[in-house]
Amino acid sequence: MKSLRGFIFVLFMIFAMSAFAVNGKDLYKKCVACHGTDGTKSALGVGAPLKGQKEKTLYKKMKGYLDGSYGGTKKGIMKRNLAKYSDVELKALAIYIATL
Repeated sequence: MKSLRGFIFVLFMIFAMSAFAVNGKDLYKKCVACHGTDGTKSALGVGAPLKGQKEKTLYKKMKGYLDGSYGGTKKGIMKRNLAKYSDVELKALAIYIATL
């Protein structure tokens, strides 16, 4: 039983360290062309500016782009871009964007 708890603890620590190692600001650099450095740009003239949106809302939208449940006519672009990120990276990105 002790070894199982130790194993679970180690897994938790690995996950926690990987979450902290992800830098949302660095990830956002790939988004600047469409969304602007401060998130106020309307992406491709159709997207809502990111600035002022909450972390949970941003993360939910990102997941929606990925599963096809969110987005307009140009959602394929976002789906392709977001598909490159892990779930931990998406969360870090949402946290950073919410600070813009």
